[in-house]
Amino acid sequence: MDDFKFITWKAEGTTATVWLDRPPVNAVNGEMYEEIKSFFGNIRHYLPKARAVVLTGAGRHFCGGNDLAEFQTMDPSNAAKRMKAVREAFWAIYDNPIPVIAAVHGVAVGTGLAIAASCDLVVAAEGSRFALPEVNVGVMGGAKHLSRLVPQGMVRFMHYTGDLIGVEKLLPYGGILEIVPAEELLNSAQAVARSISRHSPLTLGFAKRSLNTIEFMDLKSGYEFEQGLTCELSGYSDSKEAVNAVVDGRTPVYSGR
Repeated sequence: MDDFKFITWKAEGTTATVWLDRPPVNAVNGEMYEEIKSFFGNIRHYLPKARAVVLTGAGRHFCGGNDLAEFQTMDPSNAAKRMKAVREAFWAIYDNPIPVIAAVHGVAVGTGLAIAASCDLVVAAEGSRFALPEVNVGVMGGAKHLSRLVPQGMVRFMHYTGDLIGVEKLLPYGGILEIVPAEELLNSAQAVARSISRHSPLTLGFAKRSLNTIEFMDLKSGYEFEQGLTCELSGYSDSKEAVNAVVDGRTPVYSGR
């Protein structure tokens, strides 16, 4: 898929910015889920030079959730297929080999919250709000994604109430990297992307694979997995270039191999 209706992007050197773009609030429908899956599942095709990506929303909001019209026509005969498409879109963001920084403004609710939490890092604008409104509309989902940003007590509070919660209240829990003035949001998120993108794209891919795998492993199993990746990575030229550059006191030049 190369013809996208609801996703736009701009590459700048080794970073890129991607916009969710379905006015008025970037609510996601079935076609948009497919586009998210296609884009992030083939991200090196669309952004071959990118080493870090900022994901944000066009307009006033990051993402206003799932298109409610689709919930109105959902029943047990079609729900499983639709739910598979939703989770495959989230997994495409989570599993793609490039670190993704969510730049959240306005609201990130339901699907929007899950998209943000599928990213590696979250930078938020002052006054932005997060919610799991699923109980408000008679569906389930999003609580596990929210648990990447806040502890269980807040997960349960947000899931049971469905209330919008200001990002300032969520910041102390550690899942939000920083809160910045709205006019500085993209610049701040892109600065994080640039800080990441100075490293080898190959090594960053290993790092994301490592972090995603060890996230819910115990200490000993997780560290053993990391060590196994070190063994694998040591066979690549970028690994040697990194350590040699440190020893030589110079800036590394990476080949991606």
